[in-house]
Amino acid sequence: MATNENLPPNVIRQLAKELKNLDESPPEGIKVIVNDDDFTTIFADIEGPAGTPYENGVFRMKLLLSRDFPQSPPKGFFLTKIFHPNIATAGEICVNTLKKDWNPSLGLRHVLLVVRCLLIEPFPESALNEQAGKLLLENYEEYARHARLYTGIHALKPKNKTKSGTISESTTALNVDQANNALSKNTPLAPAALSTSTANKAFGTNSQDQNAAPSDPALGSAIPKKDGPLAAKVPVEKKKIDARKKSLKRL
Repeated sequence: MATNENLPPNVIRQLAKELKNLDESPPEGIKVIVNDDDFTTIFADIEGPAGTPYENGVFRMKLLLSRDFPQSPPKGFFLTKIFHPNIATAGEICVNTLKKDWNPSLGLRHVLLVVRCLLIEPFPESALNEQAGKLLLENYEEYARHARLYTGIHALKPKNKTKSGTISESTTALNVDQANNALSKNTPLAPAALSTSTANKAFGTNSQDQNAAPSDPALGSAIPKKDGPLAAKVPVEKKKIDARKKSLKRL
C-alpha cells in the first residue's frame, strides 16, 4: 500500500501545503478529502455544474500520484459511474492536462478545476467512451438523456449548503438573546422597576408621604422622594394650607 514514504520530503511538504489550502479555501463545486497518512491517493467530490446533464449530482474521483510526481502527471479516475465521452466506463479520465499538456508547475487545484470543466465542455474527438462521444456529436438530446439517467442512478446527492460568510437567522437570534441576558445581569434596575415597599425603604418615606408629595407635570409622578428635612416639611405645609381653607370657609 502506497504511503507518504514513497514520495520525496520536498514533494510531501508541497502537497501538504496545497492540500491545506484546498481544505481551507476549496474551489467552487469541489471538496477534497484529505488523508494525512497517504498523499499519493487524493480523493475529491465534484459537483455537477448547473446547466449540464450532471447537475444535482456529486461525483467522487481520485488522483493517483507516482513516486516521480510532479515530474510526471497524476492519473485521474472517476469512482462514481458517469456517462461522459472523456471518462471510460472503468473511470479513467482522458484530458490533455493529465497527459501531453502536463507541466510540473501545475498544482492540484488546477487539475481538479480542469476535471470539473470537463463536465461542462466535453471533447468527443478524443473520447474514451465511444458511445457517449458519438451521441454527443450526432444527437445531443439523446446524449443528455443518458447522462441524466446515469446521474440520477449513480451520483451522490448534494448536501444543503450555506453561503460562505453568511450567518443563519437562528444563529443571529441566539447571539442577540445571549447579549440581552448579559446586559440584564450587568445593568442595575431603574428606580421605576423597584417595588413600592422596596422604594419606600430605599428613600425613607411611607405611603402617606408619597400621596402628599408634589409631582412635576413634566417628569410624571414617579419622581423619587428625597429624605431629610424637605421630606418631613411637606405634610406640615399641607396641614397649614388645609387650616387656611377651613378659616376662609368660616368667613
